[in-house]
Amino acid sequence: MLNKSLISINDYSKEECIRVLDLAEEFEKEPVQNLLSGRVVATLFFEPSTRTRLSFESAVSRLGGQIIGFTDSSSSSVQKGESLKDTVCTVANYSDLIVMRHPIEGSARYASEVSKVPVVNAGDGANQHPTQTLLDLYSIRKTQGKLDDLNIFMVGDLKYGRTVHSLLMAMSQFNVNFFFISPDELKMPNEYKLHLDNMGIEYHEQRDFSDIVPEADIIYMTRVQKERFSDPIEYEKTKNAYVLRNDMLENSRKNLKILHPLPRVTEISSDVDSNEKAYYFTQALNGVYTRQAIISLILGLK
Repeated sequence: MLNKSLISINDYSKEECIRVLDLAEEFEKEPVQNLLSGRVVATLFFEPSTRTRLSFESAVSRLGGQIIGFTDSSSSSVQKGESLKDTVCTVANYSDLIVMRHPIEGSARYASEVSKVPVVNAGDGANQHPTQTLLDLYSIRKTQGKLDDLNIFMVGDLKYGRTVHSLLMAMSQFNVNFFFISPDELKMPNEYKLHLDNMGIEYHEQRDFSDIVPEADIIYMTRVQKERFSDPIEYEKTKNAYVLRNDMLENSRKNLKILHPLPRVTEISSDVDSNEKAYYFTQALNGVYTRQAIISLILGLK
């Protein structure tokens, strides 16, 4: 893991993922440590971000490091026509690690190939979001006490949602049972289902989930994106089927936790927020500890 870029969750073995989770647990107990003194982390966000960017910056600050970069490509030389290669190569001269979010799939992998310092993918299009996956794994293990023998519900946009793609790949290393709930237009891509078939992992697909909530250990909600529907009428028919309401949780398991990568729009009713099974805001906090662990391992500080 030392000096190794993190572009896809597949870059880490099962054992390496668990090492990140174990270290994140240590950081949760003692988040302020002066490990990054004299180190610089660059955050290059070519598209908007709230939780990912701020949690990375919080992680660096709590470790005593310095942050440079931009939160909007319009404020950089990209606006003048500078190539991604030139931007990355230049920023690599000023930093020890680059954290990058970019709208184009494959951009993070390319950046890691031209950069002389490690690159951490903070999301590249609909492809991967590995640090989100690791904080999701940490949240699941923390609330369930394990990563095996769980029923994982993935709800909403499973076609374009990079968070569910990465989480599926990571959780397929454990003995879990997936439930994919989405409209036909936003079903889990075949390549991921083929991966599960090859791994011998059980999964179920359906359009509705209100009657099977009692079977869930984890409900991972995502936003159904209106812009993905060619027919507005079809969107109106399906969007309310993917709204989680508090009354739907009445007969759910005691250990159930509701996760969401955020931001949410209407897919989780606000009346769920006060339910002890709502975990999405704590999940976002877990991103600080997990990203502290990732940075420390890549830079050899732990």
